[in-house]
Amino acid sequence: MGATPPERPPGRFRWAWWLLAYVALALGLVGIVLPGLPTVPFVLLSAYAAARGSRRLHERLLADPRFGPMIRDWQAQGAVSRRAKWLATGTMALAAVLMFVTAPRAWMAGIGTAVMAVVATWLWLRPEPR
Repeated sequence: MGATPPERPPGRFRWAWWLLAYVALALGLVGIVLPGLPTVPFVLLSAYAAARGSRRLHERLLADPRFGPMIRDWQAQGAVSRRAKWLATGTMALAAVLMFVTAPRAWMAGIGTAVMAVVATWLWLRPEPR
């Protein structure tokens, strides 16, 4: 969880980290507008993978005014801001309501809601930035 990115892996795996970084970032960006798809975990995964496969993307993510502080807090302290916790929890609650309204079977919505409850619990157990 240190702030310095690790050494790059051998060239034969660098492409896989690069690909993971960009796919995770794309999913995170889609998650901004699509309820139920989390933004924060995908952006953090993107930063993790970019540190190993794309120094340029990693630096762009750290410099981004929206994502940079969140990534730096996570890398330095494993911390998530209270605002991000509330936003994630609210989005998951909205997604749970939508699932119960639209799911063909209640148990399907129940499983999705249970998974989101576990994620929300884990998220609220994370420290907040100093």
